Amino acid sequence: MVGLAVTVLLLAWALHGISLSQVAAAVRHAHVVWLLASVVTATLTFPLRTIRWQLILRGDDGRRLAFTDLWHAVAIGFMANNLLPARAGEFARAYVASRRLPVRFSTALASVGVERVFDGLIMVAGMALAIAAPSFPAQASVLGTPLSRVATGAAILFGALLGLCLVVVHYPAPWLRLLDRLVHAVLPTRAADRLVRIAEGIIAGLEVLKQPGRFAGVVAWSCVLWAVNAAAFALCFLAFDLPVPPAGALLLQGVIGFGVAVPSSPGFVGVFEAATRLTLSIYAVSPDLAVGYALTYHFTTFIPITILGLVSLSRTRLHLAELRAAPAEA
Repeated sequence: MVGLAVTVLLLAWALHGISLSQVAAAVRHAHVVWLLASVVTATLTFPLRTIRWQLILRGDDGRRLAFTDLWHAVAIGFMANNLLPARAGEFARAYVASRRLPVRFSTALASVGVERVFDGLIMVAGMALAIAAPSFPAQASVLGTPLSRVATGAAILFGALLGLCLVVVHYPAPWLRLLDRLVHAVLPTRAADRLVRIAEGIIAGLEVLKQPGRFAGVVAWSCVLWAVNAAAFALCFLAFDLPVPPAGALLLQGVIGFGVAVPSSPGFVGVFEAATRLTLSIYAVSPDLAVGYALTYHFTTFIPITILGLVSLSRTRLHLAELRAAPAEA
């Protein structure tokens, strides 16, 4: 209910004061070739995510996991985010991986958390580049807060999370002993033992942070992934003839990326549109054109991964009902 309320409020804000006829005109006049290029480029980010996840996640025996099975998990996870509430896709991805590969659910879920930390850091770096670019409007702010302050706060947050993960994965024993004492003091033995096992699985999901080669690979692929994602936004700028420099795509993806952390309905409806209108207003894009851009990009990039996820769901012989239950399993 909270997510639905947030969606309604943000969608209402995104649509207030606009002319639907002007939005429709902007969509009709979009350049199809640039739009198709944008959709294809955005869809390419999902195989890139799979390559990166293959570096992060290892089986319980320490071996490299099969790309095909990881791809099915990624496609199903993002499809579930589009169709199911409460970011069920994150849990669904870990669930599918644990069903098809020799890896614990908690380990797979922790590896998704590691991805999110890297995503946050790379998006912050991209926002910083956009703000430092000569084309960035002076004194720009979001809801009265300077963007430089927003980027700095986000960098501190994700840097602290990465630092905590590094400490825990390099010195797991003290943390596990502390957790063991705490949970056994307040929970029945069986439940406490289960939580400790889950914590061990989570630490296993952080193992990539202990290996410099894999760590560097994850950083490199994260940079490639988010550069390609920004290129998709920039290509869509061309489709709508927006007066936004390419660096603006780095800012837009960062604002959207942090915006979708807010509880919302499936597919991040409302959040995406509001974040896009807010960001494009910095570059003096009219609300009608910004909303036309947001609705078109959101809808057209929503379709391919949803179809690919449903195909993977069929091939793995799983059902949406199982994915809905994944958060409960967590």
